[in-house]
Amino acid sequence: MRVFSCICGAPLFFDNTLCTACGRRTGWCESCDGVTGLDPAPEAGADLYRCGTCGTDVALCANYAQHDVCNRTVPAAEAGAFCRVCGMNEVIPNLTVDGNLARWARLEAAKRRLVYGLDRLGLPYGTQTEPPLTFSFMGDGEMAGLWRRAGEAEQVYTGHADGLVTINIREADDAAREATRVDMGEAHRTLIGHFRHEVGHYYWDVLIKGRPDEEARFAEVFGDPNQPTYAEALERHYADGPPPDWQGSFVSSYATMHPWEDWAETFALWLAIASVLDTAAGFGAVRRPLPDDARAMADSYRNLGLVLNELSREMGLTDYAPFIISEAIEAKLAEVHRIMRGAAAEAPLFA
Repeated sequence: MRVFSCICGAPLFFDNTLCTACGRRTGWCESCDGVTGLDPAPEAGADLYRCGTCGTDVALCANYAQHDVCNRTVPAAEAGAFCRVCGMNEVIPNLTVDGNLARWARLEAAKRRLVYGLDRLGLPYGTQTEPPLTFSFMGDGEMAGLWRRAGEAEQVYTGHADGLVTINIREADDAAREATRVDMGEAHRTLIGHFRHEVGHYYWDVLIKGRPDEEARFAEVFGDPNQPTYAEALERHYADGPPPDWQGSFVSSYATMHPWEDWAETFALWLAIASVLDTAAGFGAVRRPLPDDARAMADSYRNLGLVLNELSREMGLTDYAPFIISEAIEAKLAEVHRIMRGAAAEAPLFA
């Protein structure tokens, strides 16, 4: 992530919809690949804008114009359409439920940040892959914005299947998510973390599943996903919990449950490290070029994390970088890095 600029010269940030210096509406322009100030362009058509960076005539994404849950634009010829990120949605929350619009906005903000990271790494998704990556945001048992206990048939489970990432919008309720984090004994539980984890499952299906050589190598590094079966592993995990010495080999206790979850949790950490380093470089906290090696990335993340953890502690917050990256975890990160860099056709890291 980097800092962008308005027409007036003021800094703009990734989620901005307004320049606080000059009052201009702002938005992401696909043509110049950044957030920019937008000037009305009535001569080009009603409700059209002109990008302040590249001069392209654009329209607001339909979700930006109608619900203010997006900040991206589309070409003027596609006025009324969804941007490519909103176009990945299969299901959106029930907006007649009080509070769901705000929850949806938080989900979309996290999704845009996810897609930005995938783009920066040159990773395939969406229509570039089969199945394409899509999203479904649904809730269970909402009544007037409050949560009630839902029956089994009503529950929405966050997960991935055949390219579709489903996230229960309850995760966008800060109080509910924090209560779950504490109950589960997790260091972090965030919306962007959910997206990164589930997209890890997606890439396992796209890049490893059905490829004998990759499946064999996966089993060597993460374990045989068929011994035990996923259902058996799930039952055992929730009955017995993680092994007592799990921190030396796994990113999280949940990663100990099954090799597929180990992969997804490790992938999520790898993507978080890459995104954090890119943002740090954008603000001058680390130097470019960024290391294109998993172990070097982990070292840079550790060094940055030491400072950020102490800053968080000074504010009485949880550690920014709570993960202990052991040699065993570094080896798993290296395997994720190898597969994902191959999928990116050896494009430069964060070009």
